[in-house]
Amino acid sequence: MDATSQRSGRGGVVLLVLVLLVGLVAAGIVVLARSGFVPQLRGEECTVEVDGTYATLDLEQAEHASLMAAIAKRRGLPARAVTIAVATAYQESKMRNIDYGDRDSLGLFQQRPSQGWGTPEQIMEPRYAINRFYDGLEKIDGYRTMSITEAAQAVQRSGFPEAYADHEAYGRAIASALTGNSPGAFSCVVDPADETPAALGENGLTAAAEAVRVDVRRAFGRLPTGGYAPEGVSTGHSAGSKHYEGRAVDIFFRPVNAESKKQGWALAQYLVANAKRLGVATVIYDAKIWTARRAPQGWRDYSPPARGGDRAVLEHRDHVHVDVS
Repeated sequence: MDATSQRSGRGGVVLLVLVLLVGLVAAGIVVLARSGFVPQLRGEECTVEVDGTYATLDLEQAEHASLMAAIAKRRGLPARAVTIAVATAYQESKMRNIDYGDRDSLGLFQQRPSQGWGTPEQIMEPRYAINRFYDGLEKIDGYRTMSITEAAQAVQRSGFPEAYADHEAYGRAIASALTGNSPGAFSCVVDPADETPAALGENGLTAAAEAVRVDVRRAFGRLPTGGYAPEGVSTGHSAGSKHYEGRAVDIFFRPVNAESKKQGWALAQYLVANAKRLGVATVIYDAKIWTARRAPQGWRDYSPPARGGDRAVLEHRDHVHVDVS
């Protein structure tokens, strides 16, 4: 056999080995997916798709956008206010809490201490900055029907007001999802946190679960919660439920109707947007489920365990279930 034939033969063997390896990897992924584990093939990020508009956010942007929506809900503001806030913050800071800007501009909205927006420390607190933006927006007569450019400029007094309009579709899609008007449209891919042993606190929740309960109350105000008790719970939930470990909280939205469903979806998608920060493992609402373990699959249909009971309760149509690692 000459040298050319030998090289050709070796090349064929290498190609065959590569094909076999690719086949084995593909088969392994299929087996893992069928087992319920989806390998992480992309970085941590959030996505939203509403009426043909698709947007991607990093986790910091998602946290800030979800807080804008939660604060608007708490203040009784319409989704339009969230659209304006998201578009404005994206133009000003790419929706990141930056500590620099033109002259003394700071934070999400590049608010200036010298123009009365607050102290630098206050402006760098996202919750404060968002509320101050909404304070200004609510003073604008007719902002609900104004163009993004007009409404944002009336609050911000920017040197480049026309730029706000560039982010209107992006802002509208995010606002529609995070205010609950577009159910299941907002999802995030996060690395699942490892579950470690944790003691129960005074109310029967682990520290991580209690942190979620407190965070939800701080963002949305007082909402009826349950699924936990000072000594822990031992009945009333499906076998294997995280409630029995003090790792789960239920937030109720009753009676079940169009408005309560919108409120529930606003909270459910807020929890997903903040899953990394809060260590959220599972969110279930309205017969849909999101899990950090299978996050690349987004929101999936949820089928409750086969047992008797109220379907609205079993399918989590009257409450959002959240559990933590």
